Amino acid sequence: METKFYPYLLPIRCLIFLLIFIIASFITEKNLDEISNIWSIVASVVNIAIILLLVFITRKNGGYKKLINYEKGKSTPKQITKMIFIILFLGMGGMYLAGFLCYGVIPYFAPMMIAPIPLWIAIINILILPISTALAEDGLYLGCGVNQIKNKYIAIFVPAFFFALQHSFIPTLFDVRYIVYRFLSFLPLTILLCMHYHKHRNPLPIIIGHALIDVFTVAWILITSAIPDFYEMMLNM
Repeated sequence: METKFYPYLLPIRCLIFLLIFIIASFITEKNLDEISNIWSIVASVVNIAIILLLVFITRKNGGYKKLINYEKGKSTPKQITKMIFIILFLGMGGMYLAGFLCYGVIPYFAPMMIAPIPLWIAIINILILPISTALAEDGLYLGCGVNQIKNKYIAIFVPAFFFALQHSFIPTLFDVRYIVYRFLSFLPLTILLCMHYHKHRNPLPIIIGHALIDVFTVAWILITSAIPDFYEMMLNM
Protein backbone atom coordinates (compact mmCIF):
# COMPACT_ATOMS: atom_id res chain seq x y z
CA MET A 1 0.00 0.00 0.00
CA GLU A 2 1.30 3.46 -0.92
CA THR A 3 1.92 5.70 2.07
CA LYS A 4 -0.56 8.31 0.78
CA PHE A 5 -3.36 5.86 1.58
CA TYR A 6 -2.27 5.30 5.19
CA PRO A 7 -4.48 8.08 6.67
CA TYR A 8 -7.57 6.35 5.28
CA LEU A 9 -6.94 3.62 7.85
CA LEU A 10 -7.64 5.99 10.77
CA PRO A 11 -11.34 4.98 11.23
CA ILE A 12 -10.57 1.26 11.03
CA ARG A 13 -10.53 0.54 14.77
CA CYS A 14 -13.88 2.28 15.28
CA LEU A 15 -15.44 0.11 12.59
CA ILE A 16 -13.83 -3.12 13.77
CA PHE A 17 -14.96 -2.70 17.37
CA LEU A 18 -18.49 -1.79 16.27
CA LEU A 19 -18.73 -4.89 14.08
CA ILE A 20 -17.24 -7.26 16.65
CA PHE A 21 -19.57 -6.24 19.45
CA ILE A 22 -22.67 -6.18 17.24
CA ILE A 23 -21.85 -9.63 15.81
CA ALA A 24 -20.99 -11.00 19.26
CA SER A 25 -24.30 -9.70 20.58
CA PHE A 26 -26.15 -11.37 17.72
CA ILE A 27 -24.33 -14.71 18.09
CA THR A 28 -24.68 -14.90 21.87
CA GLU A 29 -28.22 -13.47 21.82
CA LYS A 30 -27.23 -11.11 24.60
CA ASN A 31 -27.57 -7.34 24.86
CA LEU A 32 -24.44 -5.27 24.30
CA ASP A 33 -24.24 -4.32 27.97
CA GLU A 34 -24.23 -8.02 28.90
CA ILE A 35 -21.06 -8.68 26.90
CA SER A 36 -19.31 -5.38 27.63
CA ASN A 37 -16.96 -7.05 30.12
CA ILE A 38 -15.12 -8.81 27.27
CA TRP A 39 -13.84 -5.48 25.93
CA SER A 40 -10.25 -6.04 27.12
CA ILE A 41 -10.10 -9.46 25.42
CA VAL A 42 -11.50 -8.02 22.20
CA ALA A 43 -9.08 -5.09 22.41
CA SER A 44 -6.04 -7.36 22.67
CA VAL A 45 -7.14 -9.43 19.66
CA VAL A 46 -7.84 -6.30 17.60
CA ASN A 47 -4.51 -4.77 18.68
CA ILE A 48 -2.58 -7.79 17.45
CA ALA A 49 -4.49 -7.72 14.17
CA ILE A 50 -3.73 -4.02 13.69
CA ILE A 51 -0.04 -4.52 14.45
CA LEU A 52 0.14 -7.33 11.90
CA LEU A 53 -1.66 -5.12 9.37
CA LEU A 54 0.77 -2.26 9.94
CA VAL A 55 3.76 -4.58 9.61
CA PHE A 56 2.31 -6.02 6.39
CA ILE A 57 1.48 -2.71 4.67
CA THR A 58 4.83 -1.14 5.58
CA ARG A 59 7.03 -4.07 4.57
CA LYS A 60 8.01 -2.33 1.30
CA ASN A 61 8.23 1.14 2.84
CA GLY A 62 10.78 0.62 5.60
CA GLY A 63 8.68 -1.34 8.07
CA TYR A 64 6.92 -0.48 11.30
CA LYS A 65 9.92 1.34 12.83
CA LYS A 66 10.05 3.75 9.91
CA LEU A 67 6.28 4.22 10.05
CA ILE A 68 6.51 5.61 13.59
CA ASN A 69 9.91 7.24 12.97
CA TYR A 70 11.63 5.22 15.69
CA GLU A 71 15.33 6.03 16.17
CA LYS A 72 17.39 4.07 18.68
CA GLY A 73 19.01 6.25 21.34
CA LYS A 74 16.85 9.30 20.59
CA SER A 75 14.92 9.16 23.86
CA THR A 76 16.34 10.12 27.25
CA PRO A 77 15.11 8.93 30.66
CA LYS A 78 14.01 12.51 31.38
CA GLN A 79 11.87 12.64 28.24
CA ILE A 80 10.28 9.28 29.03
CA THR A 81 9.57 10.19 32.66
CA LYS A 82 8.08 13.53 31.67
CA MET A 83 5.79 11.90 29.11
CA ILE A 84 4.66 9.24 31.61
CA PHE A 85 3.52 11.94 34.05
CA ILE A 86 1.84 13.96 31.31
CA ILE A 87 -0.09 10.93 30.07
CA LEU A 88 -1.12 9.89 33.58
CA PHE A 89 -2.22 13.43 34.47
CA LEU A 90 -4.16 14.10 31.27
CA GLY A 91 -5.51 10.56 31.10
CA MET A 92 -6.96 10.63 34.61
CA GLY A 93 -7.87 14.31 34.39
CA GLY A 94 -9.73 13.80 31.13
CA MET A 95 -11.78 10.94 32.60
CA TYR A 96 -12.62 12.95 35.73
CA LEU A 97 -13.67 15.99 33.71
CA ALA A 98 -15.71 13.95 31.23
CA GLY A 99 -17.35 12.08 34.09
CA PHE A 100 -18.38 15.35 35.70
CA LEU A 101 -19.67 16.84 32.43
CA CYS A 102 -21.63 13.74 31.42
CA TYR A 103 -22.66 12.22 34.75
CA GLY A 104 -22.15 14.99 37.31
CA VAL A 105 -19.85 12.77 39.36
CA ILE A 106 -16.16 13.06 40.31
CA PRO A 107 -14.54 10.61 40.07
CA TYR A 108 -16.75 8.64 37.68
CA PHE A 109 -15.65 5.22 36.44
CA ALA A 110 -17.65 3.31 33.85
CA PRO A 111 -18.27 0.02 35.72
CA MET A 112 -18.00 -2.20 32.64
CA MET A 113 -14.38 -1.10 32.17
CA ILE A 114 -13.27 -3.04 35.27
CA ALA A 115 -15.81 -5.88 35.11
CA PRO A 116 -14.38 -9.33 35.88
CA ILE A 117 -13.38 -11.84 33.22
CA PRO A 118 -11.98 -15.39 33.60
CA LEU A 119 -8.98 -15.05 35.90
CA TRP A 120 -6.48 -16.86 33.65
CA ILE A 121 -7.33 -14.49 30.80
CA ALA A 122 -6.98 -11.48 33.10
CA ILE A 123 -3.51 -12.67 34.10
CA ILE A 124 -2.39 -13.12 30.49
CA ASN A 125 -3.99 -9.88 29.39
CA ILE A 126 -2.14 -7.79 31.97
CA LEU A 127 0.94 -8.45 29.82
CA ILE A 128 -0.63 -8.39 26.36
CA LEU A 129 -3.09 -5.48 26.45
CA PRO A 130 -0.83 -2.56 27.50
CA ILE A 131 1.97 -3.35 25.05
CA SER A 132 -0.25 -4.29 22.13
CA THR A 133 -2.48 -1.23 22.64
CA ALA A 134 0.46 1.18 22.60
CA LEU A 135 2.01 -0.38 19.49
CA ALA A 136 -1.28 -0.68 17.60
CA GLU A 137 -2.79 2.72 18.45
CA ASP A 138 0.40 4.76 18.24
CA GLY A 139 1.40 3.01 15.05
CA LEU A 140 -1.97 3.75 13.50
CA TYR A 141 -2.73 7.28 14.69
CA LEU A 142 0.78 8.68 14.89
CA GLY A 143 2.42 6.65 12.12
CA CYS A 144 -0.39 6.47 9.58
CA GLY A 145 -1.95 9.75 10.67
CA VAL A 146 0.37 12.46 11.99
CA ASN A 147 3.38 11.26 9.98
CA GLN A 148 1.57 11.08 6.65
CA ILE A 149 -0.72 14.14 6.57
CA LYS A 150 0.96 17.28 5.22
CA ASN A 151 -1.22 20.03 6.67
CA LYS A 152 -0.11 20.68 10.25
CA TYR A 153 -3.54 21.18 11.77
CA ILE A 154 -5.19 18.31 9.92
CA ALA A 155 -2.21 16.11 10.84
CA ILE A 156 -2.86 16.82 14.52
CA PHE A 157 -6.62 17.07 14.90
CA VAL A 158 -7.90 14.38 12.51
CA PRO A 159 -5.77 11.56 13.99
CA ALA A 160 -6.51 12.89 17.49
CA PHE A 161 -10.24 12.79 16.72
CA PHE A 162 -10.20 9.13 15.65
CA PHE A 163 -7.70 8.28 18.40
CA ALA A 164 -10.29 9.47 20.95
CA LEU A 165 -13.38 8.27 19.06
CA GLN A 166 -12.30 4.61 18.97
CA HIS A 167 -12.64 4.51 22.77
CA SER A 168 -16.35 5.24 22.39
CA PHE A 169 -16.76 1.75 20.93
CA ILE A 170 -14.55 -0.13 23.42
CA PRO A 171 -16.92 -1.59 24.50
CA THR A 172 -19.77 -0.70 22.15
CA LEU A 173 -22.97 0.51 23.82
CA PHE A 174 -25.66 2.47 22.01
CA ASP A 175 -25.89 5.05 24.76
CA VAL A 176 -25.23 8.61 23.63
CA ARG A 177 -24.07 9.84 27.04
CA TYR A 178 -21.65 6.93 27.38
CA ILE A 179 -20.28 7.49 23.85
CA VAL A 180 -19.74 11.20 24.54
CA TYR A 181 -18.19 10.43 27.93
CA ARG A 182 -15.67 8.02 26.44
CA PHE A 183 -14.81 10.41 23.61
CA LEU A 184 -14.31 13.43 25.88
CA SER A 185 -12.30 11.35 28.35
CA PHE A 186 -9.54 10.80 25.82
CA LEU A 187 -9.74 13.82 23.51
CA PRO A 188 -7.48 16.16 25.55
CA LEU A 189 -4.85 13.44 25.80
CA THR A 190 -4.97 12.42 22.14
CA ILE A 191 -4.68 16.03 20.98
CA LEU A 192 -1.63 16.56 23.17
CA LEU A 193 -0.01 13.30 22.04
CA CYS A 194 -0.51 14.17 18.37
CA MET A 195 0.80 17.71 18.94
CA HIS A 196 3.84 16.45 20.81
CA TYR A 197 4.59 13.79 18.24
CA HIS A 198 4.13 16.23 15.34
CA LYS A 199 6.75 18.50 16.91
CA HIS A 200 9.30 15.94 18.10
CA ARG A 201 8.67 12.82 15.95
CA ASN A 202 9.83 10.68 18.85
CA PRO A 203 7.43 7.79 19.54
CA LEU A 204 9.18 5.91 22.35
CA PRO A 205 8.22 8.14 25.33
CA ILE A 206 4.62 8.15 24.10
CA ILE A 207 4.55 4.37 23.63
CA ILE A 208 5.98 3.73 27.11
CA GLY A 209 3.64 6.21 28.80
CA HIS A 210 0.69 4.87 26.83
CA ALA A 211 1.44 1.28 27.87
CA LEU A 212 1.82 2.21 31.54
CA ILE A 213 -1.56 3.95 31.79
CA ASP A 214 -3.21 0.83 30.37
CA VAL A 215 -1.46 -1.26 33.02
CA PHE A 216 -3.63 0.46 35.64
CA THR A 217 -6.81 -0.53 33.80
CA VAL A 218 -5.90 -4.20 33.36
CA ALA A 219 -4.70 -4.30 36.97
CA TRP A 220 -8.21 -3.30 38.09
CA ILE A 221 -9.67 -6.03 35.88
CA LEU A 222 -7.26 -8.55 37.41
CA ILE A 223 -8.34 -7.53 40.91
CA THR A 224 -12.06 -7.76 40.17
CA SER A 225 -11.53 -11.08 38.37
CA ALA A 226 -9.66 -12.50 41.35
CA ILE A 227 -12.06 -11.00 43.92
CA PRO A 228 -15.60 -10.78 42.44
CA ASP A 229 -16.96 -9.39 45.72
CA PHE A 230 -14.68 -6.41 45.27
CA TYR A 231 -16.36 -5.59 41.95
CA GLU A 232 -19.78 -5.78 43.59
CA MET A 233 -18.53 -3.43 46.29
CA MET A 234 -17.31 -0.99 43.63
CA LEU A 235 -20.73 -1.05 41.97
CA ASN A 236 -22.43 -0.17 45.23
CA MET A 237 -20.12 2.71 46.11
